[in-house]
This record gives sequence, C-alpha cells and structure tokens, in this order.
Amino acid sequence: MRVLDAAGPKVEVSVRTRGKILGTDYQGRTTYTSEIRPGGFIFGVGQGVYLTGAGVAVWKGQGTGKFNLGGGVSYRGSIHFVSATGNLEKLAGAVGVFEYSTDADDNSSAKLWEWK
Repeated sequence: MRVLDAAGPKVEVSVRTRGKILGTDYQGRTTYTSEIRPGGFIFGVGQGVYLTGAGVAVWKGQGTGKFNLGGGVSYRGSIHFVSATGNLEKLAGAVGVFEYSTDADDNSSAKLWEWK
C-alpha cells in the first residue's frame, strides 16, 4: 500500500490474486487506487491481469466501497475485459460485476459474475 494523497486520503494498493475463472486456475495481479469521498464511502479505480498456463486476460474496473466493522473494506463494482488470449479469449469485451472484501488482517476474497 502506498499513500498518494494524505489530504484525501487517497491510497494505492497492489495485490496478488488466485482462483478460478472459466473453470481454469489463474494467478493475477491487481493495482487500484481508493479515495474516501464526502459522505464516508470509498471510490476505487483499478486494473489487473489474470494469467493461466494457456492464456491472459486484462481488465479495468471501478467500484464503490465502505469500511467493515472491525476493519477492512467491502466493494461492489464492475470490470471490463479489454483484452484476452488463449483459454481466456472469450473474456475479451466481456463485462463483470464483482464483490470484493478485505478484513482487518488484509485477507481478501472476491466473487465475479458475467454481466450479460
């Protein structure tokens, strides 16, 4: 995590991810910025990549979040797959909606659904 603007505050976060997409195991990298907005909610913008043994998918997205009781944050938002190759090729041009949460110890979990 890196503080970009203490007055906002605005932070940048980079994380490693792993899971399954299209039934295939992936490893990913994500970087996003988050800023607390008037009213106490968080607005975030990010980009990332999913890597499999036979494909790559690149996405950009944004979401709105809130602080969880006891620590961490919870976001809801959308991502747009801007390119994809190999076994992830069918993601190119797709849109997904997501839920993403972290806890006080920076453990995270996410769910992603295709928006048809």
